[in-house]
Amino acid sequence: MCTVVIEVDGAGARLLAVRDEDPLREWDALGEWWPDRPGVIGIRDRRAGGAWLAADPASRRLAVLLNRKDVLDLPDDQAVSRGTLALASVAGVSPTGSERMHGFNLLEVSPDGARVLSWDGIELRETPVPPGVHMIAHDDLDDPGTARIARWLDTFRAHPAYGEDWPDSWIRLLADTAVLDPADDDAIIRDNRPHGYPTQSLLYCTASISTAGVDVRYHALPSPAHWG
Repeated sequence: MCTVVIEVDGAGARLLAVRDEDPLREWDALGEWWPDRPGVIGIRDRRAGGAWLAADPASRRLAVLLNRKDVLDLPDDQAVSRGTLALASVAGVSPTGSERMHGFNLLEVSPDGARVLSWDGIELRETPVPPGVHMIAHDDLDDPGTARIARWLDTFRAHPAYGEDWPDSWIRLLADTAVLDPADDDAIIRDNRPHGYPTQSLLYCTASISTAGVDVRYHALPSPAHWG
């Protein structure tokens, strides 16, 4: 149940992405982990070898993978990993959907713009991200039915990501959201266990994508679901 805040304008895009995952599922911090993909950086999932977030500075592409509700009756041990999606995306290969893959929202960003590819187990939909500030989690872009989006989208829109210090501005906003109990439906820094999922917020990244290049910065939380 990850969360992404993104701003798109004529100069490119800037985003803040929070990763929720089972703390027992090991990962590697931002780095070049894929010898067959020189120059590609990302957050690697050690179990499957894929990426939650990946970026290719050479092509100025970035992709973030978020789980999405689906209609599949598919045991996890029979499902195809979604971890390949972000890596393929920054290589210019977008997903087409698979009946053996659980639901996802894949945010794809380049200097030309941004879009969300959504798979629910039956249909793959494309949603262009228009200019402005937007949020996405496990449902649709800017979905008012997602409590954290309904609570915080206007707050982020009131603080657009302008200037060289924009990451600090949005990180301060993220810190403000963390006053909520992490089990609160409105929380962005989350503990999803009371909702029936083993995932908790573990880390966040800020990134800017433009014709000048890609800049990604990684921040691990001091402990799962806790800001500090």
